[in-house]
Amino acid sequence: MKTIAIKLPDVGEGVTEVEIVEWSVKVGDEVREDDVLAAVLTDKATVEIPSLCDGKITWVAADVGEVLAVGSDLVRIETSDDVNIEEASSEPEETKTPPKAEANPEPKAEKPVAAKPMVSKPAAAAPSSSASAPRAEGEAPLASPAVRHRALEGGIDLRQVVGTGPAGRITQADLDRVFANPTGQIGSSNNLIRRELTGETDIKINGLRKKIAEKMSLANERIPHITIVEEVDVTAIEELRAKLNADRGDKPKLTLLPFISAALVEAVKTHPEMNAHYYDDEGFVRRFEGVHAGIATMTDNGLIVPVVRHAEAKSVWDTASELARLSTAAREGTAKRDELSGSTITITSLGPLGAIATTPIINHPEVAIVGVNKMVVRPHWDGAEFVPRKMMNISSSFDHRIIDGWDAAVFVQRLKTLLETPALIFMGS
Repeated sequence: MKTIAIKLPDVGEGVTEVEIVEWSVKVGDEVREDDVLAAVLTDKATVEIPSLCDGKITWVAADVGEVLAVGSDLVRIETSDDVNIEEASSEPEETKTPPKAEANPEPKAEKPVAAKPMVSKPAAAAPSSSASAPRAEGEAPLASPAVRHRALEGGIDLRQVVGTGPAGRITQADLDRVFANPTGQIGSSNNLIRRELTGETDIKINGLRKKIAEKMSLANERIPHITIVEEVDVTAIEELRAKLNADRGDKPKLTLLPFISAALVEAVKTHPEMNAHYYDDEGFVRRFEGVHAGIATMTDNGLIVPVVRHAEAKSVWDTASELARLSTAAREGTAKRDELSGSTITITSLGPLGAIATTPIINHPEVAIVGVNKMVVRPHWDGAEFVPRKMMNISSSFDHRIIDGWDAAVFVQRLKTLLETPALIFMGS
């Protein structure tokens, strides 16, 4: 037997360190080649690191939430001598035994094992018959961030859930069984089961939620926001959207977002100062000719902003297709690093759950963000009588260091005009 060290591989250009967001193994576990060892977070992309051989885990580098440098040891695996690994590292220094002298030793190049990263995908649930035994007292449950988030929202104590995944990992299927057979539920109106809510739970902020917290703190601390809320009559654009959807054939279904993106592109033509980054540390503004629209997307793990690149070159159908692809990738954790960065201006929407108005926080180092609020039918005075119209507020925030209030108001009015008269969007300047 020999012990090899699996190194943390290069998971993206310019990435020097990553955060451990989930361990799929622990010391003492037996693993097979290609089994997932851990999930790591870089920027906003989660990457799974697989094993390169069969063997037994003898050491892991860090706890969940800790940061590791690229190229450092991730795990050490005890494996048999006949395992065929071309790039095997030598046994860890502290466990080496002096080699025996050879008559004519040949030099051997020692190379570390560099695990190949793969984009994370939802793991298939294991059969319930393979459920692991309840974990030892005080042992932390093994589960992905998405599973932990769902359990927290559902009031489920993961310490009481039996995991059926590898190494006792709790899967979404395990939670499905808990929700299907809950304990402590209401039996009847005359037989209520009482549960004392006296416990306290400390939840460590790590992974994607930690990145979101850092990003929001940076934006709120450094950017003096000015927010303008304007009411928009979207009846005409909704009629156009319904007509296009009725005749779309095999094209993707249009939501309002592709039209918002198209209106934004048109508005930026006369207000290029909105499509920019402000690098406050260096003291300059960089304006962009291409519009790379960030679309804030809610996932099980938190808010992610995939980027529709060169929105100015896309039709509403192209934008709808790209939005569907990016949103799916973001929610499944398969989005690539360059699909989650590089936006020049952002659109954020809460969809039908949106409020009357919001105050969006700018995606630093951008200088503007457009927020889409809930659409409702309201009475509108047309000069002769009140008529029902589909109305929606747009809430737009601007970096007041770069964008003056007057310019922000003019830009919002331009968006309002385009959305209320959609033909202008497609006529060009």
